[in-house]
Amino acid sequence: MGADATSGIAGLVQLGADVTSTRAAFLLHVKPERLAEYVEVHQRVWPEMLEALSRHGWRNYTLFLREEDGLVVGYFEADDVDAAQAAMGADPVNSAWQAEMAQYFVEGSVQEALLPYFRLA
Repeated sequence: MGADATSGIAGLVQLGADVTSTRAAFLLHVKPERLAEYVEVHQRVWPEMLEALSRHGWRNYTLFLREEDGLVVGYFEADDVDAAQAAMGADPVNSAWQAEMAQYFVEGSVQEALLPYFRLA
């Protein structure tokens, strides 16, 4: 889908800032042969990483996995998603965690933001 199609669809979204600025979802792709290890690591996330997420305002952070191909969908809420993401991006513990997690992702895989377009409150 080209940028024009995405921009056109984004223009159709009629959700308020209370939804679009406070919730985020994203995609990642884990190497299928590393899925079990990736999930195991997430059963014991570093305490300092959990503390950083909380300190920077991340709430209801959930990761979902499609086991057959390693597709990961992440979701979180924050008072200000952009500020929460920026704060985590600048946190050294997050940099260390991301460096450790990089081995699990499909080469060239980057976190891909998803467009919110519907919410049932």
